[in-house]
Formats: sequence, structure tokens, C-alpha cells
Amino acid sequence: MTQTLEQKINKKLEQTFEKLSLNPQYATVKTSDRPDLSDFQCNGALALAKSERKNPREIASQIAAELEQDSSFSKISVDGPGFINLSVSDKLLSDVMEDMSQDERLGCEKTNTPKTVVLDFGAPNVAKDMHVGHLRSAVIGESIQRLERFIGNKVISDTHLGDWGTPMGMIISEIMLAHPEWPFFDDDKKDGFPDSIPYAVEDLTEIYKAANARCKEDEAARQQARIITAKFQDGHPGYRALWQHLRRISVDAVKKNFDALDVHFDLWLGESDAHETCYKIMDLAQEKGASEKDDGAVIIRLGESNKPKPPVILQKTDGGFTYHITDIATIKMRVDDLHADEIIYFTDKRQALHFEQVFEAAEKLGLVKDVKLQHIGFGTVNGPDGKPFKTRDGGVMKLEALIDLSKEKVKESVPTAEDVAKDFGSVEEAQKYIDNLVDEIAIAAIKFQDLKNNTASGYIFEVDDFAKFDGKTGPYIQYAIARINSIMRKAATANIKEGSITITTKEERDLALKLAQLNTIIWRTHNDKEPSIISDYAYTLAQTFSTFYNAASIMNAESPEIVSSRLRLARLTRDVLKLLLYLLGIKAPEVMLKK
Repeated sequence: MTQTLEQKINKKLEQTFEKLSLNPQYATVKTSDRPDLSDFQCNGALALAKSERKNPREIASQIAAELEQDSSFSKISVDGPGFINLSVSDKLLSDVMEDMSQDERLGCEKTNTPKTVVLDFGAPNVAKDMHVGHLRSAVIGESIQRLERFIGNKVISDTHLGDWGTPMGMIISEIMLAHPEWPFFDDDKKDGFPDSIPYAVEDLTEIYKAANARCKEDEAARQQARIITAKFQDGHPGYRALWQHLRRISVDAVKKNFDALDVHFDLWLGESDAHETCYKIMDLAQEKGASEKDDGAVIIRLGESNKPKPPVILQKTDGGFTYHITDIATIKMRVDDLHADEIIYFTDKRQALHFEQVFEAAEKLGLVKDVKLQHIGFGTVNGPDGKPFKTRDGGVMKLEALIDLSKEKVKESVPTAEDVAKDFGSVEEAQKYIDNLVDEIAIAAIKFQDLKNNTASGYIFEVDDFAKFDGKTGPYIQYAIARINSIMRKAATANIKEGSITITTKEERDLALKLAQLNTIIWRTHNDKEPSIISDYAYTLAQTFSTFYNAASIMNAESPEIVSSRLRLARLTRDVLKLLLYLLGIKAPEVMLKK
């Protein structure tokens, strides 16, 4: 396995610490807080001061004196109370870049202890349009899914459809009012179920709105919806047949949105799939003495703490199961059937209390021994007013409409097919490429706009700026990759080959040092489950390459050896940027077209 730059330095430090009889656990470096002074810094001397009963600066000076004999370092100094500043030699940096450029994983480590990780994200609801509020769960979850697979874990992703609760009973009730002539509503047979029910997902959304309004105003309507919910969950054939049809319509529409975002799932299970297991949870809770009756409902009281939590409600007074028990049952299924080592949920952070309750109840029931449960809560997507993003008429923006808006913005920046027809052989071929390019840039703009922000924070969706080719945007990173692709094509045409990397200028050195951070960035992102770390690194790497490119000519360098060296360094940069975009769920077009 290729060693990273930090690993090489840490190994040298470890050997030095052992030679000086110092505890090697402190023989580690990090990127320097003062890049004007050094490339890396080691703070181990400060940590050793107490156990060694010495001044930390004295310890640091001893370490520095030993390291000065190693030609891998170009400069070593001790600063402040005992910080050791280290700058690496151009030779060591060149060797690391050469190793990275020849490694199919670009110097990135895989986990030594692969786990089965179940990811729960997306979470669309049956009979409802996907809207902008579904964006973050989808794109953050997809990014972490790709990252977990990249580091070597087995990933099973599940979108966990909302397809089983009272809203379904409300919708069925509303359809019954519109079509009383459908006979399968009146008995336990599904004879007479229409071959073609005239509803699209847009219609179902309106039906749900009408049903919700009716139930808010009319207690009899609410009671009717609860009765229908209980009947369809208990297996009423007619209600079940209608529910299955509505579920298929909804899933088809949901898949269309997820496909557009390049978001994918291994499983398409829903709340309904956990229904039978809910009975097992009821039995288990009773056996363990964890549940009790409370005013007709069945609950689990949670432990006392500094922040008391409300009890978990397993079954309502009307006999219906709750979201609590459905999620607990789903955890049991994921442990028993999928053999999960970790289960991670990506939802709005306002659901934090719900997951605290569910996780504690699952632990109380003994469902998750040696299984890690984690909830990643994210902030909202907001408009310029700081409130959840809306359409111009004040409605909730559909996800499909947001994607279309992004495409329209991108189209403002790309040429027409007629303008570039000569490069593609025909207007038709040019149009085909442009259409695909617009799709890829538009999705990059949406995803990067989201993923560049800290997950836990809400953010303002910048309609006018997010699709630009400059600034901290997805298209900017895509353009940086396309520019390097152009350099590689010109080199191939001129029959110029890549050669060994040799660092000769400050700009090359800065670029190489930035590239050397890749493995650390990948693992920081994994440990924190925070894609914004990758987004920020991708942007700064693209900027660093731009500075290098503007200062150090590649094709017209002073010698053939330097041309070949810089060509390989450019290719390595492109490959790293492509990997970073892939981990963010973003595609990298071969050629970018701008007006």
C-alpha cells in the first residue's frame, strides 16, 4: 500500500522518538497552522513535558536536532513553547506524488475492519410530490454512501418509504368520496378494481391536501380515516389493492427524481414492510417488562437523565402502531436480516428527539448489542428571506421544478448547438452533447450548493450564483477538470508523454502539498460524516491548480523533462478532482462549453 506523506513523516518521527526513549504515541504531525513557516508541525513535545518532567522546548529541541540529520526535511525549527516546525524536501514530496500518480486509489487507505453499514436516507412519502425539503437527505446520503463504499465498507442503502400511516387512510377515504361506485370499497373483495385508475402523483398530492383539510375540520372524517387505516393495515383486500396501486405510482415518480439527481438505493422498503415485526416488538417489550399501558396506549418509559425524554409510544389508544414502533421494528429487521454493524439515518435535525427516543428504546429491548446507531441531522434549504425555500407564488418548490430551474440557469451560460456544430460534426450531435452537458452541470450546481455547506446548518439557496462557472460552485470544479483534459489531449496530439514528477517551483510545491492531503481529507469526511470537508478541499485544490497553471507553463516549460513532469502532476490533479466529485455524487464532463 502506498504510504501518504503524513505517514512517511510520522514513521520518521516515531523512529526518532524511540531513539530518544520518548513515547511514540505523540509522534504525529498535522498540516501547519502557519504555512508561511513550515509544511507540518508536531506538538508532541508539549504532551510529553509532564511525563518527562522537562521543559517542552528542551524536548522539542532534542527531537529537532535528530531530525535535522534526515535529508527528507529541508527545514526544521522549534517555535513558541515547543512546537516543532517541519518542511519536507522537494525529493520526498516528488516521491510521494509519483507514488500517488501510479496508485489506482491515489494513495487513499481502505479500512482494516470492514463493516456492514445500513444507510437510511431519501425518505419520500407515498402520494406526495418530492419537494426541495427532500434534497438534503438525498444528496448527503448518496455522498456518504459512495464514501463508505470507497473506504471498503459494505453498504446497504434503503430509502424507507412513508407508505403506511394515517395519511394513507386519509387519501383512500378521499378517493372513496370521489368514487363511491367502486365496489371494492364496500366489501372484503377486490372484484371490480379498475384496470386503470386515473391518478398521477400530482393528483395524489392534491387529494392528500384536500383530505388533510377535511380531517382538520371534521372529527367524523378523522375517525373515518383512522378506521380505514386500521382496515387496510389489517389486510382489507380492496383497500390494499388501491394502496398498492398508489404506492407504484408514487415510487415511479420518486425514482424519476432520484435518477435525475444520480441518487441510488439498494432497497426500496417502507414502513409497511415493518408492520408484522411491530407485533414482535410489542411481544418483546412485554416479555422484558419494558412496556406499560398508559391511558389506553402502550408505551416505553425512557431513563431519567439531565434532559428527560417523553416516553416512546408503541401503540395508540385506537390500536394503531406509531412511527416509534415502526422505526424500532425496522432496526430489528436491519440487524437480524441485513446483519448491520452500523445504521445511519439522514433526516432534518428537527427529528433529533424522535431518534434519541427510538435508539434508547432499541437499546432497552436489547436489539442493538454491538450495533452503532447514528442520526445525522441537517438544516433546511432556505430562500433569501432565511425561511424554507419557496416558489415565487409562495408554495413549496417541487424537487423536479428545482432541477428544471437549475437547467435553465445553466443554459444561459452554454453556447447553442449551432455555435459549436463544427466541433461535433452536426447540429444534432452538438445538441445531444449540450443536452447531456446541461444536465450534468445543473445537477453539479444543485449538489455542490448543498454539500459545500456544513450539514447541521441551514443555508440560503443562491438561485443567481449557484450555476456560475467561477466561485465556489460545482461547475467551477467541473471546468477545472475539463481544462486539464484539454491539456492532456494537446499533449497526446503532440506525442508528449508523462514523466517522473520533479518539484522545481513554489507553485508545483504548493500543488503537491495540497494533493498530499487527499487521504487525510477522505478519512476526516468519513469520521465526521461531513461532505463539506470534501467540497472545500476540492475547491481549494482547483484554485491551487489554477495558480500553478498560470505561473508555470506545462506545454512550454524550459525542458522536455519538466514538461513531462508537470503533465503527470496535472493528470494527478485531474484524477483527484474527479474522485472528489464522484464522492459528492457529481459527474465530470470531458469537455465544458461556455459562451
